[in-house]
Amino acid sequence: MAKRRIDIEEVKAVPFVPTSHPFIERAIGTVRREFLDHTLFWNARDLSRKLKQYNRYFNEVRGHLSLNGVTPLQKSEKIQIPEKDIRNYEWVTHCNGLFRLPITC
Repeated sequence: MAKRRIDIEEVKAVPFVPTSHPFIERAIGTVRREFLDHTLFWNARDLSRKLKQYNRYFNEVRGHLSLNGVTPLQKSEKIQIPEKDIRNYEWVTHCNGLFRLPITC
């Protein structure tokens, strides 16, 4: 049997740069930019607690432009958002004051 040669170009990755799934990389980057770069934590338990707070904020409270302003929870459960008068609102803080969002009264 004759051996065949396959022409394959070697692609070198940049050191210390992950090459995993692009959606996972984007999610990790979002968490880092929006939350971890602005948050101090003392140990793994503190980090876990703060990441749970951010997870709730990101999925249940924060509206996403790609979802036409609704949250992922509202989109997945097909929850209708009632219209409210935007002249009466108050500011609500999330993630120990890192994020502030206006909520209609």
